[in-house]
Parts: sequence; C-alpha cells; structure tokens
Amino acid sequence: VQLMESGGGLVQPGGSLKLTCAASPPPFHYYAMGWFRQAPGKEREGVACISRTDGNTWYADSVKGRFTISGDNAMNMLYLEMNSLKHEDTAVYYCATDRSPWCGSFYPGHRVDVASWGQGTQVTVSS
Repeated sequence: VQLMESGGGLVQPGGSLKLTCAASPPPFHYYAMGWFRQAPGKEREGVACISRTDGNTWYADSVKGRFTISGDNAMNMLYLEMNSLKHEDTAVYYCATDRSPWCGSFYPGHRVDVASWGQGTQVTVSS
C-alpha cells in the first residue's frame, strides 16, 4: 500500500490546514489508519487515529478539540482537519496504517506496528 500525504504548508498561529492522505490500493479492511508527527529534535508521536471496524477515533491530548480525523467509506482517502494551530504543532506529519483495528500503534508508549508509512508533509505554524 502506498500512502501519499498532501496539504501541508505555512500557516499563522490560530489558522487552519487540512491534510489529505491518498491510499493506493486501499489498506486491508481492518487496518486502523491515522497520523503521526515528528518535530525537529523530538520523537515521533501519534496524533490521531480512526478504527475502520467501528469508526471510533482517538486523539492525542495535545490536539483534542482542535484536530478532526476522517476518511471516506473505502478509506482510499484519510483526512486531518487542523484548527487553532499553535507553534508547537509544527512538524512533519505522516499518514500510517496500523496492523490492527485498534489504533494501538498511535498510543503513547505503545509498540508501533505500522504496515505502511507515507512520505510526510511539512506543517509550519509561524507568524
């Protein structure tokens, strides 16, 4: 499965961006999908995930209430709508598929068992 992110860019604090991840072919029907990010000098962290079995979503505490993850029914496309962006949201954002339905790879401190990674898209929040 190839994952291709787009939609990154430069935005002022308080602004919004919408990231898109195109999957080709669609991942296995039970794989959870989501977003990681990695800021300079920091470890990669899970940001948001959506379970494809029940549609449940998970968000990192740092983005709850500001970011929304969604996808089309076939999960050919995955989105991350980011609002009220802060300087600390600056990072390279990666689309990824978990090998399980449960988003475990995205949780802090959990083993990362990702089937596919995108190449990443840069998000810079700066005035």
